[in-house]
Amino acid sequence: MARIRIPSTIVIIFVTVQTGFLLFMYARYSSFMPQSEEKPSQVHILILSSWRSGSSFVGQLFSQHPSVFYLMEPAWHVWVTMYQNSARVLHMAVRDLVRSVFLCDMSVFDAYMPWKRNLSDLFQWAASRALCSAPACDSFQRTDITSEMACKTLCGRYPFSKVEEACKTYSHVVIKEVRFFDLKVLYPLLTDPSLNLKIIHLVRDPRAVVKSREQSVKALARDNGIVLSTNGTKVEDSKYKVMQEVCRSHVQIYETATLKPPDFLKDRYLMVRFEDLVRDPLSEISEMYKFAHLSLTPRLKSWIYNITHGQGPGKKKEAFKITSRDAVTVSQAWRNVLSFQKVKKVQEVCKGAINILGYQLVDSEKEQRDLTLDLVLPRRQNQFSWSSFNAKH
Repeated sequence: MARIRIPSTIVIIFVTVQTGFLLFMYARYSSFMPQSEEKPSQVHILILSSWRSGSSFVGQLFSQHPSVFYLMEPAWHVWVTMYQNSARVLHMAVRDLVRSVFLCDMSVFDAYMPWKRNLSDLFQWAASRALCSAPACDSFQRTDITSEMACKTLCGRYPFSKVEEACKTYSHVVIKEVRFFDLKVLYPLLTDPSLNLKIIHLVRDPRAVVKSREQSVKALARDNGIVLSTNGTKVEDSKYKVMQEVCRSHVQIYETATLKPPDFLKDRYLMVRFEDLVRDPLSEISEMYKFAHLSLTPRLKSWIYNITHGQGPGKKKEAFKITSRDAVTVSQAWRNVLSFQKVKKVQEVCKGAINILGYQLVDSEKEQRDLTLDLVLPRRQNQFSWSSFNAKH
């Protein structure tokens, strides 16, 4: 019987075509198959804000919740290590670190921290109740309201491995960050199937922010240099150039999230004003908790009331601490402290943000000092929604 010889080249072509056809058919078939909509087991919340905007306070509202693993500004480690770069150059490194933390992969800190490290090597670690209670530290229970002082005394020497161990035991991972200036940088996280990310965008009257920044001039000098791309030179923001960038970023984030936003942002962006929060804490916090799928406990209600109904505006040395203060007085302090000349300058560089975020400009020192004149516009008058898909555009 005669054998037919088929050149190897033809065989290769045939197999290649057949393989291509099978892959094509599989792709077509798969496109008709229902896609799994199962979300990751954890909920991930990013509190997106800027320095001196009340973000540490909001962070504590989440940190003290027994279901939340919280970290305060982990990207500080990126900026400290790579301080000669600009904020925009560091965006991707910050984003990658934040993603790893959300996934409880703390090996990302290997590039920024000493090889042998404890809990206390992590920036502002004691601001996290989760790192001050089991399983990270045996001194407190998850339902306890913890203080930084007590936590630093009792928990600082636990090994850094406890951070990852603790993170994996919580239903919610919350990160507070002030080092993102563009919402689009976060798109890869919002579309990442391994994350269930929601964003709380916290804003504050820029004039109040300037007043608060004046209490922390030296502490902010290095960050200012990174924002202004000074190649590592520290800057005191006397001309409000940093404030101009901060205001611009808030406008960019808001407009990106509310003016024709991508579909993947639906129900995943919430704008919160600090002034509304301090005027009606329980209502605003309940709204944030609902957004984050958390419940407000009786112990948290009591703590929130006490923390917002203290005496006076707080001391300068408490600028980065959460202490019991008269929160409404704090939010209005700029009107008595700042000179009208400074207020006019801030209004010049941040006019767009002041308008779009729902604050009233002042035209005279008399208006500034008159506390009966409310400079926080009611929500119904604002040109934006507090949830990105309720906006009327």
